[in-house]
Amino acid sequence: MTRDTVISAFENQRDYCAGNGAPVTSAICAGLVAALDDSTATGRRVLNWAGKPLADALPLRLAGGLHHLHLTGEAAELNHVYGARELDPGFIADKLRSVIARCDVQLLPWLDGPPQTNEAGRSATYVAALHWLAARNGTARIEALEIGSSAGMNLLTPFYHYNLGGVESGPASSPVSIEPEWRGAPPPGTAFSFASIRGSDIRPLDLADDAVFQKLRAYIWPDHPQRVARMENARTLYLEHPPALEQAEAADWIEARLAEPQEDGTCRVLLHSIVWQYLPDDSKARITAAMEKASAAARADTPLAWISLEANRDNFRHELTVRHWPGDGETYHLADAHPHGFWVEWLA
Repeated sequence: MTRDTVISAFENQRDYCAGNGAPVTSAICAGLVAALDDSTATGRRVLNWAGKPLADALPLRLAGGLHHLHLTGEAAELNHVYGARELDPGFIADKLRSVIARCDVQLLPWLDGPPQTNEAGRSATYVAALHWLAARNGTARIEALEIGSSAGMNLLTPFYHYNLGGVESGPASSPVSIEPEWRGAPPPGTAFSFASIRGSDIRPLDLADDAVFQKLRAYIWPDHPQRVARMENARTLYLEHPPALEQAEAADWIEARLAEPQEDGTCRVLLHSIVWQYLPDDSKARITAAMEKASAAARADTPLAWISLEANRDNFRHELTVRHWPGDGETYHLADAHPHGFWVEWLA
């Protein structure tokens, strides 16, 4: 991968953050364009990135590490930046050079894997799609299977309260209330319930571990304090209701789950959000093949569905899509949504 491609990824992330209410994170990405060089191991590894820097979320890997240094008090030079009191690109680049040089060893591990934002707000799109699905196929009992579950925050969906354009679901007393700005008509109000909800991740995280919680905290953009509060409240629910989260490769896990007997009167649903881009091509092909094989066996009393919220790399929108069987198996584009759950534009 050329260095121009790496720099372009940081510039793309800069612009994306600027357009999504994250001026501080945008300024960090802009400063990194000027600050990165071959004088540090971090700089060399980033500039000579072996993969696809944008798809790998390389800018956000490094931004997460820098934010963690700030939160732990190891990057005092950046206090004015994270406090949004100084966003001059030249000032930021100088401070970033200093921090990267001094904290080179601490930053390198942050490049080893993609960000684990595990944003609970994304579950609003799952719930909206499940309302639509219940209205569509008449099955109100859901057996949910999520891949890329990270710490399992979206596996706590049954314990969250939602207000989706006036359509409410979930316990009203929940400490986590998710109410995105709703654009367009509301989703169907058809009720559904969870027969079960399980997930897997190649490297699942345990929110009971304070170090893990602080790592996830660092991946939250400093521009969004409301997301921090939501994560803290979700952690409370996590400790009360530990999710059914397994360590497994995504394709292995889905193939095994689809081979299990399915209870009559339940709709088996594959879920994932901001995950597909991180999966190897062979895993994506195997999951697709497994779903297509299972779709052939889907019946009215044992339907199958596939719900995803993933980035469209052509228009840089995050699209909520659904396929379901028995039926035509076509992909229905239900909504566009903010990747962190701030708004949903319903299109169905």
